[in-house]
Amino acid sequence: MSSPKTKTPGRSAGGGSGGSPGPGGTNNGRYEFISLTKPLSRSSTPPHLLQRQSSDSATARLRASESPTRRRGSSSSTGSGTLEEDGIRLNPSLLRVALSSLLAIDLWLSKSLGVCAREDSSWGSARPLMKLIEVTGHGIPWLVGTAYCLYKSDSAAGQEVMLNLLMGLLLDLILVAIVKATVRRRRPAHNRMDMFATFSVDRYSFPSGHATRAAMCARFLLAHLVLAAPLRVLVLLWAATVGLSRVMLGRHNVTDVAFGFWMGYCQYRLLEMLWLSPQSLQALLGHIA
Repeated sequence: MSSPKTKTPGRSAGGGSGGSPGPGGTNNGRYEFISLTKPLSRSSTPPHLLQRQSSDSATARLRASESPTRRRGSSSSTGSGTLEEDGIRLNPSLLRVALSSLLAIDLWLSKSLGVCAREDSSWGSARPLMKLIEVTGHGIPWLVGTAYCLYKSDSAAGQEVMLNLLMGLLLDLILVAIVKATVRRRRPAHNRMDMFATFSVDRYSFPSGHATRAAMCARFLLAHLVLAAPLRVLVLLWAATVGLSRVMLGRHNVTDVAFGFWMGYCQYRLLEMLWLSPQSLQALLGHIA
C-alpha cells in the first residue's frame, strides 16, 4: 500500500469542484488508504490522536505508580526508618510495663504482710514484740555495744574484730544514707511513724537499714566468732526475723528488705577487703599525726 496522498483541490470523485471526498469517496476513481506497515510521523498524526496518546501514556504511568508492587517497594524503603524507631520504642515500653507490674505486686504483697502496722490490724497484739525486734536491729545499740566491747577487750584479736565491726557499722550508716537520699522512695502508706531514734533520711524507705545491718552483722559474727551450732542458728533466725518485722510493721516494702539483705552481704565483702589490723591502724594513725 502507498502512503496517504495529498488531495488535489478542486477535484472530487464525481469530477466536480469543492471539498475533499467523504469516507467512502474516491479520488480519480481510486480509494485512498492509510498505510498499516509504515508508522505515522508526528507531523501527519491528527491533533485529536496526539491528545489521546498523551492521555493514555499519563494514565499508564499513574497506574504503574499505584501498582501494589511499587507501593510495597516504596513503603519498605521509606518506612524502614519508622519500623526501626517503633522497634526501639517497643523495648522501653515493655520494660516499663514489667517494672510497673512488679511494683504493683510489691505494694500489694507488702500491704498484705503489714499485719502489725497498727493496733487495730489483724495481728495488732504482736506489735510490741515486733517493735522490740526492731530495736535489736537499730544502729545505735549496735554502735554503743561494739564500742563498749572494743574498750573492754584485753586481747589483740578481740580488739581487731571489734574495731572492724565498728568500721563496718559506720560504713553501713553512710552507704544506706546515700542510697536513701538518692532513691527517695517513700515509706508505705500504712506505716505509722513511731520508730525509735529516727533521722532525716529515715523518712525514706529504700533500702531497709535494719535489713542491711542484720545481714552484715550476722555474716560477720558467723565468720569471726566461735559459736556453737545453736547460737549460729539463732543468729540466722534473728537476721531473718528483723527483716520480716520491717514488713509486718509496715515500715518497708518487700523489695526494700530484699535489697537490704543483698546490700548488707556486699558490705560484708567490702569490709573483708578493707580489713584493718591493730598494726595497720597504728601505722595509719601515725601517718595522720
